[in-house]
Amino acid sequence: MTLPTPTDPTDAMTETEALHRMVLASLDDDQAVETVSIPLAGKSSIADYMVIASGRSSRQVASMAQKLAERVKAEFGRPSRIEGLPTADWVLIDTGDVIVHLFRPEVRTFYNLERMWAFGDTLNPTAHA
Repeated sequence: MTLPTPTDPTDAMTETEALHRMVLASLDDDQAVETVSIPLAGKSSIADYMVIASGRSSRQVASMAQKLAERVKAEFGRPSRIEGLPTADWVLIDTGDVIVHLFRPEVRTFYNLERMWAFGDTLNPTAHA
């Protein structure tokens, strides 16, 4: 009987980093606005990163969410869970290691997730025009 070889933790981190970079690139390609990435590793067990971004309209938010889920599936073979797509005011995409929140600007301002999840860290939002 052959026992499975333990997974190298650096391989998992490398895949997580690649997923994180792909999420940021996908949002940039789709012209997301005010993209912020919050590292959660060591702070929460829900994911390693939380990415928050805005779209200019519900249509753009829905399109970004669908394209991101398709790209994650194509490049990493992972299905993503999507919540909030029908109204697309706030869409959550759970890819496992990276959780993505996409908002219409006024909804994002109201909930202010960046402040809630900052853990006292100073956030440096990357704005994409």
